[in-house]
Amino acid sequence: MATIRERKTSKGETRYQAIVRLKGFPPQTATFNRKTDAKRWVTNTEAAIREGRHFKTTESKKHTLSDLIERYIKYVLPTKPKSQLKQAAQLRWWQSEIGYLTLSEVTPARLGEARDKLQRGRQPATVVRYMAALSHAFTIASNEWGWLEDNPLRKVRKPVEPRGRVRFLDEEERSRLLTACKQSDCESLYPVVVLALSTGMRQGEILSLEWPHVDLVRGYIYLSDTKNGERRTVPLVSHAKELVLNLSKIRRVDTKLLFPSTVKPQSPVAIRRPWGEALKAADIHDFRFHDLRHTAASYLAMNGASLAEIAEILGHKTLQMVKRYAHLSEQHTSRVLESMNRSMFNG
Repeated sequence: MATIRERKTSKGETRYQAIVRLKGFPPQTATFNRKTDAKRWVTNTEAAIREGRHFKTTESKKHTLSDLIERYIKYVLPTKPKSQLKQAAQLRWWQSEIGYLTLSEVTPARLGEARDKLQRGRQPATVVRYMAALSHAFTIASNEWGWLEDNPLRKVRKPVEPRGRVRFLDEEERSRLLTACKQSDCESLYPVVVLALSTGMRQGEILSLEWPHVDLVRGYIYLSDTKNGERRTVPLVSHAKELVLNLSKIRRVDTKLLFPSTVKPQSPVAIRRPWGEALKAADIHDFRFHDLRHTAASYLAMNGASLAEIAEILGHKTLQMVKRYAHLSEQHTSRVLESMNRSMFNG
């Protein structure tokens, strides 16, 4: 039900007070100079309330972007421990730039201006991460808190990220690197590198491995603390399994870790220095530990594994991340097809 009342000001001017009352909702009022504006407001407000839009619009005028970020950091980020510190820093940047704006003032245009400033001196991939952090905060504020009608960052163009890097070891490099790792004064380096090459596991996943998660009888490693938050089972086979089996025979009793620090058994071994020394000794350049993961994926592709199989082994939720290895799989397919045709038509 709506009511429009005509009122006179102290100066004798006419004003129109519109009141909207709908059962189950608090009354809404607004005052206008013209009756036509009051009628239009009544119609729009009644429709917005019935569709669940009105109070979000009202809330967006009550809260600033800074309010949103503070609440998100306090209540949402603690549920994301792996990215908590990094995303908090990213959100603080947005807060320092446009945190004073009310949410109703945070338009795609204002966000675009901030994005342009963010891009100065930063790589496109970094800018995308900053935008992703804020975008999730907007989504929570819209879907769960009712502070926004929609996520305004949806309409802001993201910078184009370069194609993913694919650097992998050729056979000679792999042989030299493994030899250098064997000769390292860090006894853990060789089995760590072999695990990375044979399973595609990340460095953090390997160094945080605990014995209760290793099944030597069935030949599996069970990962519960992965980057994407999902559990993953990794087959343990061949040389990697032999190395882990040997480690189990001499494992320490004061820690659950497969690769504990000799100084602090409850912490993983530090491999940064010995890894760098091994790369230098093997004369390998422009290569990071994470590229061992690329190497494993590349070898899988060249040995006929499908993109779906590679994604499953590496723990990717979608095929998008493994499309970078498609050309290697295609080369393998071409060789197989060529061999088949030779046997059919030249045999």
